[in-house]
Amino acid sequence: MKFIRKQLDMVEPLFKKGGKLERLYPLYEAQDTFLFTPGETTKGDSHVRDAIDMKRMMSTVILALAGAIFMAMWNTGYQANLVIAEGSAVPLEQPLMGFGFIDRTDVMQALGLEYDPDSFIANLVHGALWFLPVYLVTMVVGGLCEVVFAIIRGHEINEGFLVTGMLFPLTLPPTIPLWQVATGIAFGVVIGKEIFGGTGKNFLNPALTARAYLYFAHAPFMSGDKVWTAAGSADGAGIDGYTNATILTGMASEQAGTYPAESATQALSFFDCFMGWIPGSMGETSVLACLFGALVLIMTGIGSWRIMSGVVLGALGMSTLLYAFREYSDNPMFYMNPFWHLVVGGFAFGTVFMATDPVSAAMTETGKWWYGGLIGVMTILIRVINPAFAEGIMLAILFGNVMAPLIDYMVVEANVKRRAARYAAT
Repeated sequence: MKFIRKQLDMVEPLFKKGGKLERLYPLYEAQDTFLFTPGETTKGDSHVRDAIDMKRMMSTVILALAGAIFMAMWNTGYQANLVIAEGSAVPLEQPLMGFGFIDRTDVMQALGLEYDPDSFIANLVHGALWFLPVYLVTMVVGGLCEVVFAIIRGHEINEGFLVTGMLFPLTLPPTIPLWQVATGIAFGVVIGKEIFGGTGKNFLNPALTARAYLYFAHAPFMSGDKVWTAAGSADGAGIDGYTNATILTGMASEQAGTYPAESATQALSFFDCFMGWIPGSMGETSVLACLFGALVLIMTGIGSWRIMSGVVLGALGMSTLLYAFREYSDNPMFYMNPFWHLVVGGFAFGTVFMATDPVSAAMTETGKWWYGGLIGVMTILIRVINPAFAEGIMLAILFGNVMAPLIDYMVVEANVKRRAARYAAT
């Protein structure tokens, strides 16, 4: 590391003001701060010094995502291997990263692995062969957008994209075309963040903005009424994709009065849903993994427990209200037990990692409760009242992002009025 530090110090004058590569200073600064702790510290009585910086904060969030990243690879491989072993599907013949001479089946054979759902290694490797290309494209294209804007504006490249670049792939199905991944993350970074000034100035979550773009622009590849599994249709000889209905889409098509455990389309147990052994977007299925992330974020003070609690309470309150009137409706979603809403779809992932984004969320302590509650209520309303949008949490969080400034404004105004009344009375 001393050698690298010495080399960076030698070329630093070229990137400083007046140097030949002055315009490319953001590239140098990004390498320097990524490899080493920044050497600058604030001095003076007007500043509060803290041990945490942007890099440490982003690293902590990545650590919190470790469980979801693991499940993104293992469960993706498990779901594919499961239908292949059952004979419902075959390995999907799709070139790896677009290279026609490299196929996932070739890699599996080279490693001596079978498509066995009982094999931990086979599941993990097969899933990684789908997750990693999506992640790499996200980082390359999104990172390039960040670099271009940093050079044009002459500011530093912020580490915030490291989290955005990890969150976005976790919200996608495994068979999403890579060109769509590229356009999606470019839209999220440019339209969702950079045009508003970059990191810290965006009012929408960039990862969710990217996913929302794909959800509406390329709906058949994102979900529709089913979710794509990393395996090929047996009838299509491995060319056509194989799809599974999720619990939310399955319940929406059932007869009124059918409960999730009785669903003919997706009779999965509550425990299966909690652990994440279900079809869905790559990193969103496991509530257990999300709880691990929530624990890390809350203990480090990076994620707001008030927002998380507000989302859960809002969702439970609205779903309980609708469940109480289930007998007066022929909508099968009214019959879903309120606690099932917490373990299906991307509810847990969105609550822990998306709703708590410190930039796009409410910032006042009271406002965080209202912000979280609003997201929880909207999630259930979208899921139950309008089953065409089976998930709900994504649109609810984006709606909450838009309303967050208004919520904070109303909280501040209420505090001002209370204090004015208090001092007027004295």
